[in-house]
Amino acid sequence: MAAAPSYDHLPMAWVGNWAGRRAALTPGRPALYEPDSGRRCTFEEMDRRAERAAAFLAEGLGIGPGQPVCLLARNRLEAVDLYLACGKIGAVLAPLSYRLASPEIDGLIQRIAPRALLYDEAFAGLADALTLPAGAERVELADGRGAYHEAVDAGADPGGTYNRPLALADPFLYVHTGGTTATPKICVVSHRQMVWNAVDILVSSGGALGPQQELLTFPLFHIGGWNTLTPVYYAGGRTVLLRSFDPGRALALIESEGITHLGAVEAMLQAMAEHPQFAGTDLSALTSVTTAGAPCSAAAMQPFWARDIPVSQSYGLTEAGPSDFLYVGDGQGIEALRERHDSVGTAMFHTDHRIVHPESLEPVAPGEVGVLLMRSPHTFDGYLDEPERTERTLLPGGWLYSGDLAHEDSEGCVRIVGRTDNMFISGGENVAPEEVEQALLRHPGVHQAAVAGVADGRWGAVPAAAVVARAGADVDAAQLRQLAAQGLARYKVPQRIHFVEALPLTGAGKVDRYRLRDQLEGLSSASSV
Repeated sequence: MAAAPSYDHLPMAWVGNWAGRRAALTPGRPALYEPDSGRRCTFEEMDRRAERAAAFLAEGLGIGPGQPVCLLARNRLEAVDLYLACGKIGAVLAPLSYRLASPEIDGLIQRIAPRALLYDEAFAGLADALTLPAGAERVELADGRGAYHEAVDAGADPGGTYNRPLALADPFLYVHTGGTTATPKICVVSHRQMVWNAVDILVSSGGALGPQQELLTFPLFHIGGWNTLTPVYYAGGRTVLLRSFDPGRALALIESEGITHLGAVEAMLQAMAEHPQFAGTDLSALTSVTTAGAPCSAAAMQPFWARDIPVSQSYGLTEAGPSDFLYVGDGQGIEALRERHDSVGTAMFHTDHRIVHPESLEPVAPGEVGVLLMRSPHTFDGYLDEPERTERTLLPGGWLYSGDLAHEDSEGCVRIVGRTDNMFISGGENVAPEEVEQALLRHPGVHQAAVAGVADGRWGAVPAAAVVARAGADVDAAQLRQLAAQGLARYKVPQRIHFVEALPLTGAGKVDRYRLRDQLEGLSSASSV
C-alpha cells in the first residue's frame, strides 16, 4: 500500500477558496458592509467579486501562482476582493503599510519584487513615487472609476471559475513586521497558517469569536486585520469594514449595525471612551472586546467594564499565530477580568508553549520570567530570503522563539512583561522597560510612558522614563516614583522622569526605542527630574 500523502503538500480545491466555499454554504447571508461606500455584499456577491478580481489579476495583469502582488490601501472592499482572489489563483498578497515613509516602502518592494502594485486612490502620490520592478504595473483602486472598477464593480462574471487547487504549504501572504529595532522583516505566511489560526480562534473561543457581527478596526497591512476577517468569514459571520478608524463612527456603527465584537488597541478604546457620544451610545449588542498588539491598561478597559462589556487581552505574533493566547473568561464576569486584566490568558487549543531561560533555553521555574516559546500548526514559514534570521527564530522541535519575556501563574495565565532585545542591565540586574512602563501607566494622569536605560557611572545604566501626561492631570515625578516602587524592585524604579509632548514613533506606530534612548540620554545629561 502506498504511503499516505502529506496533506500540507497535497493540492486541494478548497485551499484558498474562502469565497467559493462559504458562498456554496450560505450564499444569501450578509458577508460584508463598507460604510464609506454604502456597499453591502452577501457571500454569493463576494464570491462573484473575487472571481472577477481573479480574472483581472490573471488575465489583465498576467499574474500566476506564487507571484507576489503588493497592496497599498486602507481597509476597503477591494482589499478583501484581492485577498479572496489571490486565494483562488495562488498568487501571494503583500500588503504594505501606508504609514511608512516612501524609502521604507521602496525597500520592501525591492525585496518582494511584485508583479503589480494595487493602490488606494488616497495614496496616488505616494504610489507614483515608488520604484517598481521592470514590467510591474500600477493599478489604482478608486470609487466609481478606473480599470479595476470596470473589471470588478461593473464587469461581467467570467465563465467558470478561476479557482485552482492549492496546497496548505503554499505561500498566501507576505506580511512585513517589526522595524522598531532593525530592518523590517517580511514573514512568509502560508495557507496552512491562516487556516489553522482561524480554526484555533474558533475552537478556543468556543464559537464566541467567529459567527458574529464584527467591526474590523485593525489595518489590513497588519496580519491582525486579516486575522480578524478570516475566522469571521470562515464561520459565516459579517464584517463591517471602516476604511480608517474613527471613534465616533465606530460607536455609531456598534449601535446601528448591532456589532457583537471588535478587536482594538488601547488608543482606540481610549478614543471611544473619551468621545462625547460614548455615554449615549447603545452598546447592548457588544458582547466582548479583545485587545491585541500591545499591553492594554486597566484604565483603558474600565469605561467598558463599567458598562458590563468584557474587555480582555490576547497575544500573538505574525510569526507564531498570529493569535496564540486568549483570555476566554468562561462566564466568570467582569470582576475576574479586573483581577487578570494584565494577563493574555492561556495558550489556545492547538498551541504549545514554554517559558525558558534566554540563553540555555531550559524551562524556568513556575512564576519566573523567561522567554516565551510557542509551537503550533499556525507557525509561519520563515522570513523572506533571510535564512539566518529564520534559523534564529525557528528552533529545533518546531519551537518559535518569540523574543518576548513572560511569566505564568499557577492557573496557567501568562503575562507578557517585555522584550529581550529591549532589556538592559542596571547594576547586574535585568530590567524590561515594558514592565516599568506598565507600572507608570497605572497612574490615571499618565497617557503614555516609555522607558529606556541611560548611561550611569555607578550602575552602568539606570531606568529613565518619557511620560506624556493627560491634559489637566495632577501628576509629577515623585508620584510616579512612589507608585512604581509599590510593585517594582528598587533598581527598576525610574531615577529620571521627563514629561514630554509626544513619544518618538516608527512608521508602524510603535515606540522607536533607538530614538527614545537618544532622547532620554540628551534630556538626562541636560537635567534630571
